[in-house]
Amino acid sequence: MNGGLTVVKKMDILRMRKDGRTTLSEAEAKSLLREWGIPTTNFLLPKREELASLRIRFPVAVKVSSPNVLHKTDQGGVFIDVKDWEELTRRFDTIERRFPEGQVLVESMEEGNAEFIVGLLKDPVFGLIIMFGTGGVLTELYQDISFRKVPITPEDADEMMDEIKAGKLLRGFRGIKADRGAVKQILLEASDMGIELEEHINQIDLNPVIVKEHGCVVVDAKIIFEPLEQNLHVEPLITR
Repeated sequence: MNGGLTVVKKMDILRMRKDGRTTLSEAEAKSLLREWGIPTTNFLLPKREELASLRIRFPVAVKVSSPNVLHKTDQGGVFIDVKDWEELTRRFDTIERRFPEGQVLVESMEEGNAEFIVGLLKDPVFGLIIMFGTGGVLTELYQDISFRKVPITPEDADEMMDEIKAGKLLRGFRGIKADRGAVKQILLEASDMGIELEEHINQIDLNPVIVKEHGCVVVDAKIIFEPLEQNLHVEPLITR
């Protein structure tokens, strides 16, 4: 899939914050991740009248893409395993009806052998922290997570993968084939991204990161910025 993308570059972030934006849509977040070489799903943001002309391979996922909808699944904004044109049209219409202010994102379905979460979080004491852990729907249940202060080294990335229980999946547990090197690369790229955007970032959440035998891909992404403090101009009480 290609075309119809919302492209966000590093130079756009300050402008967005000055406009009062503190969150990105999923499409915006993924386009920003690609600036640092972080692989994401292939996706489109088609208009309703463009559906019939799309060149896509089923099954696909259909989601709302809006900076105002961060918890898409909880709000009924995600449909997965959409198998044909009829279902795609129906799900597209449902998303448009439920979220009239958003866009409809159509993306490839991804399969892999493990799911992880990679995140960045601004801590009031330690500054920007990178996290790695069990991903998907199990993140909150297992709380199987490792943390480091950015920037991290390749050795830090290896340690983070080994510290969590699910890290065994990246070392061939029960014959599972999952690309440890690709996960390590995403951790290092996320760390680099955090360093360059440290003044802007409040939180980045890449979950799930689906790991395949060769490579891995970010399926969902949330990016939240720090609110920009406005310099207010105050007229003096006494003028001369």
